[in-house]
Amino acid sequence: MVSTEVRLGGVTLKNPIIPASGCFGFGREFAELYDLNCLGSIAVKGTTVDPRFGNPGVRIAETASGMLNAVGLQNPGLDAVVSGELPELAKHFDGPVLANISGFSVDEYVRCAEAMDKVPNVGILEVNVSCPNVHGGGMAFGTDPKCAAEVTKAVKSATGKPVYIKLSPNVTDIASIARACEDAGADGLCLINTLLAMRIDLKTKKPLLGNTFGGLSGPAVFPVALRMVWQVYEAVKIPIIGMGGISSAEDVLEMMLAGAAAVEIGAANLKDPFASQEIASDLPRAMAAHGIENLVDIIGGAH
Repeated sequence: MVSTEVRLGGVTLKNPIIPASGCFGFGREFAELYDLNCLGSIAVKGTTVDPRFGNPGVRIAETASGMLNAVGLQNPGLDAVVSGELPELAKHFDGPVLANISGFSVDEYVRCAEAMDKVPNVGILEVNVSCPNVHGGGMAFGTDPKCAAEVTKAVKSATGKPVYIKLSPNVTDIASIARACEDAGADGLCLINTLLAMRIDLKTKKPLLGNTFGGLSGPAVFPVALRMVWQVYEAVKIPIIGMGGISSAEDVLEMMLAGAAAVEIGAANLKDPFASQEIASDLPRAMAAHGIENLVDIIGGAH
């Protein structure tokens, strides 16, 4: 009998499978398809203080082995998420939730953290300093170690819940930013967010996305994500949630061998709404096939 249980510091998950923020909404639609309690956790849609409509269309573009998105953090705003969406999710999922928060100033991150701190089913704050699809926030804080550290310290001071910083791959040295977040008190790290990319419409001879640039996700980014998780695992001692192109149970094992303690499934949910459920149910088979009895034992095992 294999054990899929993993730990993120003091938070225990029945398995490492977490649908990624932005690819699972607030869980409501997926709860109509299957029992969400087959998952380890759920990273809910990125939340900002004020409601956001997001970027103008076109917001989605296909590409080989992946997709581009430029949604732009569309969400109903902090009050609606805290009073409506998260209590509704608690009716369908009894595990700890990752609340993904973002801001356009340090103060906005703090306001989100203070509010999420009071929500019973939020187990971890996932702090997005890495979204490439908004201007003046997100990635603007995550590409500089000092800025990332400043956000980390501020959020840590505003909550007693574990704080995981979501890192951008759009940097030259992700390990230095990871260390800065760890030194500033981060309880863990999430990586990677999407890679900055674009497409051009040959009919109009213009950028296809309304935002010009978007974030590349899907299987195409998996080797990049794996490399960055490897590098960050070598650089820090805090837990890592790995993500980026994971689409099978074997990908999960590979990511954990690189150093991830848990994983998030992103674009795969948009291609197949049952993807996270199927990967979670297939994980014991993949473990047995590769002689793995306990998932915790393989974290960073390839180093």
